[in-house]
Amino acid sequence: MTVDPVALELARSRFAAIADEMGLVLRRTSYSPNIKERADCSSAVFDATGEMLAQAEHIPVHLGSMPASVVAVLERFDPTPGHQYAVNDPFAGGTHLNDLTIVAPVFKEGRHLGWVANRAHHADVGGEAPGSMPAHATRLDQEGHVVAPMICAVDGEWVPDFIEPFLEATRSPAERRGDLSAQIGANAMGLRRMSDLISSGDVDRSAKVMGALLDYGERRMSAALSDLEDGTYRFEDVMEWGEEDVAIRVAVTIDGDGLVADFGATDDQVTANFNAVEAVTRSCLYYAIRVATDPTIPANGGCYRRLVLRTRPGSLVSASPPAAVAAGNVETSQRIADVVLGALAVPCPERVPAASQGTMNNVLVGNAEFAYYETVAGGQGGTPFGPGESGMHTGMTNTKNTPRESLEHHYPFRVATTTLRRGSGGDGRHPGGEGIVRELVFEEPATVSLLGDRRRNRPYGLVGGEPGSPGEDWLIGADGSTERLPSKTTFEVARGDRLRVLTPGGGGWG
Repeated sequence: MTVDPVALELARSRFAAIADEMGLVLRRTSYSPNIKERADCSSAVFDATGEMLAQAEHIPVHLGSMPASVVAVLERFDPTPGHQYAVNDPFAGGTHLNDLTIVAPVFKEGRHLGWVANRAHHADVGGEAPGSMPAHATRLDQEGHVVAPMICAVDGEWVPDFIEPFLEATRSPAERRGDLSAQIGANAMGLRRMSDLISSGDVDRSAKVMGALLDYGERRMSAALSDLEDGTYRFEDVMEWGEEDVAIRVAVTIDGDGLVADFGATDDQVTANFNAVEAVTRSCLYYAIRVATDPTIPANGGCYRRLVLRTRPGSLVSASPPAAVAAGNVETSQRIADVVLGALAVPCPERVPAASQGTMNNVLVGNAEFAYYETVAGGQGGTPFGPGESGMHTGMTNTKNTPRESLEHHYPFRVATTTLRRGSGGDGRHPGGEGIVRELVFEEPATVSLLGDRRRNRPYGLVGGEPGSPGEDWLIGADGSTERLPSKTTFEVARGDRLRVLTPGGGGWG
């Protein structure tokens, strides 16, 4: 079917608008500061086979992997009107347990035409530490409640087999129920908008327009890859594990209008929680390719058809069960993106920036009564166009900070300091952005987990630019004592203790 350019652009904009509105509904109706304030959520719409038609510009690590959730549901269920399905199992369509995806099928005149879906990071889903990311975890069951693909709601009513175990596992059931209801409501709105968009009596044409939009994305990516010099480009970087380094290696081969990213030489998965499942690695590949090619290419499944991912099962970037994976989604994802961008810096020198901070600096605080989660921003790498931004969430995350007014209203601790970390960006013609200094003061005992990286190995510079400063984490006791903390640790704090996080700066360019 031939669709004229105007109709194609209208379809692209309309599908994207539905995803955007779903995200707004989710944020405005959620209960937790993590979703309402930090926007730690994503939404997208798909065709009937699970290929993504459009995404809201939310969180890259969510969006590139969300198609796997839709496919996992399709493999287990016949889509049924009025049903919504949930999944968080990293080895069956998810990424890590905190990220719960809820998907709903789109029907028109009795025909299944697509899906709407959203993913939200729940601040606690059980497990051995508040926040469900214990730094000591080596198995998935230590990290929280696992939701294999299942029916979670029918005609807006919760299915007991889903809701009861989920709420029983968490330390904050009222907050979880509110966020779950927001997810269901966001999908309900998306279903209405999709139904309105698909013309009555012309469902065949609507299905063909979806196909044409995906084909257009493929053509645009094909053209962008054809403009790059053929060849194989290699890069490697490391994750920190105690005093050891674990390597991630990629060979990116560009051949005509296709690209293969081969991670086969990456080190084996580890007995820690920063293993990444393949869906996360795929997200990182998609993100890096969009950075290095043309960001105006429609962000749909068609543009990824020309990209081939090769991994080795049982490696750090393609973990096998029952490995723990909480930090694989939030930390290893950053490094995977770094190595792909490092490889692409050779054929795309005018597009690829130096390394950004390369970590999300995850901070989790809680006890039996509450659970708080936040990622702390840092420095963006210098770019070919200018200096890197300071105090920004970069790479595979796109969240905000929790405003101190909201944080101090909801939780028994306060923010003593939030400021830029002067001098932390790498020097260069275009210097890297500055990291952040953030200090929390605890007003009652709690368990704290830190999941970070780039505490020993600095974010790389490009084209002669200097690397950024590594991060640091400090526990300052109520008695004035100080302790330098490991990048990945779980520990107890008392009233009056302080946590001081200094995030990395970005690498310099030129």
